[in-house]
Formats: sequence, structure tokens, C-alpha cells
Amino acid sequence: MWCVSPTSFTVCVGVCPRVGRGKLPKRVSRYNPSAMNTQEHPIPLNEPMPHRKVIREWLIPLSNRVTVRAVLLLLMDYAIWAAFLAGTVFFEPLWAKLLCGVAMGFTIGRLFIIGHDACHQSLTPHRGLNKWMGRIAFLPSLTTYSLWDIGHNVVHHGYTNLKGFDFVWAPLTKEEFAKLSWMGRLLDRAYRSGWAPGLYYMIEIWWKKMVFPTAKEMPTRRPIFVKDSILITVFATLWVAGMVAAAMATSQSVALVLLCSVVVPFLFWCAMIGFVVYVHHTHVKVSWHDDRSAWAKAQPFVSTTVHLTFPLKIGALMHHIMEHTAHHVDMSIPLYHLKQAQAKLETLLPGRIIVQPFSWRWYFQTARDCKLYDFTRQCWTDYKGRATSQPSMTPA
Repeated sequence: MWCVSPTSFTVCVGVCPRVGRGKLPKRVSRYNPSAMNTQEHPIPLNEPMPHRKVIREWLIPLSNRVTVRAVLLLLMDYAIWAAFLAGTVFFEPLWAKLLCGVAMGFTIGRLFIIGHDACHQSLTPHRGLNKWMGRIAFLPSLTTYSLWDIGHNVVHHGYTNLKGFDFVWAPLTKEEFAKLSWMGRLLDRAYRSGWAPGLYYMIEIWWKKMVFPTAKEMPTRRPIFVKDSILITVFATLWVAGMVAAAMATSQSVALVLLCSVVVPFLFWCAMIGFVVYVHHTHVKVSWHDDRSAWAKAQPFVSTTVHLTFPLKIGALMHHIMEHTAHHVDMSIPLYHLKQAQAKLETLLPGRIIVQPFSWRWYFQTARDCKLYDFTRQCWTDYKGRATSQPSMTPA
């Protein structure tokens, strides 16, 4: 259950430091280049993992944020989104309209990544500006800024892959799966088939937790949650109304224009974010934990994330969000420095970071292997409980 308590928030604030208005984190002021460089050397696998504070010190030079660059990124992606939106109206061939709709969905993903950085206070050095830029960037994805802040920054980053806290793609045990209704089992099979990550995100994350969530989904009730939910509702209403007006003004089918300019982009966006979050934390080498002390010892900021690599600079098109280990190590690093940060971590921590070249064969094999999780043996299993990854401990 997505439950936020003052205790969990306090713990996560310690993990996810906030940046004051116009200031970099205090740790930057303590940076001594000559001293740091002498300490930066690859850590062999037979040596203990350095403390997270030490690893973050390595990345201090890459935590600098540039306001102008961030604003230009936001304006550029909004211009691209608007251009594809216009294409769904003014292009005549159906294939061109649909192609623009798909491109819109991808651009919504790019805008979301900018908003994601702003929500982490890593986009610009200005806290207030980050909040406004985050809300603006989140609008096309219909993401509620304050609810995403709690669910992602506090819960997911504070307790990554800790069962009972982190709810994103949290695997069920064989016993939990057996207790589900027939519909629940059917949905779980669909979610983890590899074909429906967008369905998972749209139902389990967006609908249940991002749009006027119930008290069951969000026990903490704050006025800002309602205000932000109203904000995305107004934007969605204006978006739909604008497309209806455009269809009527150009004597086109309203249903067709809405399909290409609203439905297709949103569905593609849901599929994109569902896929991205799934591959970030689902892998036969990635462990989940149900014991907090064991989870803490596992260095979850490194061991629970995957760096998925792509050909043709596809990762750059997604604002380097796939350089995910660096992001979990230090959320203050802006998206335009993640590539360098990830490369540095992989150089200094050889063999400890999961680097996975993407292929559809690998993706669907992962979907077949990672159905349920056995917390006793600490391994992934299929729906019959058979181990599909190497158990990391002997059953009691």
C-alpha cells in the first residue's frame, strides 16, 4: 500500500537532499578537487562497497545545474510536441496522423523526464522555478506533480525494491498470487507478459495514484494533491476541447482527430513509461527484499537498478534516463550530466553495476523469467514457483 508517514518522509529527506533556492548542496562547498582525485580509483569486487556518501563525492563535479539550459530544453520539447500536435490535424493521410500521434507520445515522455528532474530539484538551482517547470512539463502526461513527488521521490527512491514500501512493479510471491481473484491473476499475467507495461502503468500508477487518489491509495490528504489533480484535469479538458474545435474547423471526423491527437499519444506515453520503469528495476540479477536490514546491507542504490544501453543514441533521445544507476546514487545530478556520471560509476565500480544491452529477445526472456519472487531463496520464479534466477541464499 502506498502509505506515507512522517517517519518515512524524514528518512527519505535524508536520502534525497533538497536544494535550497539558488544554492547548490552544502557538500559541493566542501569539494576539494586535488583531494578527491587522489581517492578516485576502481574498487575491485573483492573489496567492500564504498559508503554511498563516498560514491556521491565522486559525482560532485557533475551536479552543477544550469538554468538557461534547462529552460531551453523545456521550450524545445514543448515546441516539438506542439508541432506533432498540429500534424495530427493538418496532415491528411491517416498514417501521417498516426505517426504524429506516436511521435507526440514519445515527446510527452521527453517532457516527463524534464519534469522528473525538476521534481527531484535537479533541473535548475532554483527550488521555486523547479516546481513550476515540473508542473508545466508534467501537463501533457497528465501527471500530478505533488503526488508524483511523494510516490516517486519519497517512496520509490527512499525504499527502492523494498517490498511493502516500494510499490512500483513490486513482484508478488507465489502465495500472494494464489490469493488473488481470477481477475487479479489475469491482470498480473498480462502486466508481466512483456506486452502490456502500459496497461500496468495506466491502471496501477496513473489511475489509482495520480488522479484524485482514494484514501486507501493515499492515506495522507493534502490540499496540494487536489489542486494539482485539478490542474491536470483542466489541461486535459482544454486539450480535448481544442482538438474537437480543430476537427470541426477543418471539417474532419472529431473521433479521428481525437484518436490521433489525444488517445494514441497518451497510450504510447503510458507504454513508454511502463516499459522504462519495468526495465529499470526488473532483471534476473536484480534482487527484491522484504527485510529492511538486509535491504540496507545490499546497497540498493546500486544493486537494484539497471543501465540499459541502446544503439543509434536512442538513450540520448530519452534525455539519458536509462543511465539509471547514476540517478539513484545521486538524484541531484541533472539529466544533461547523467551520461558522464554513469560512465564514471562504471569505471570506479567495475562489475558491480548491471549493464544490459537492449534487445527484444532479452526483454521478453526477462518477462518470462521475472513473474514472481521468492524472498526466502531470494530469486525470481515463474508462476509455478520454479526458480528462474540464481538463488542468492539457501532456504531456511
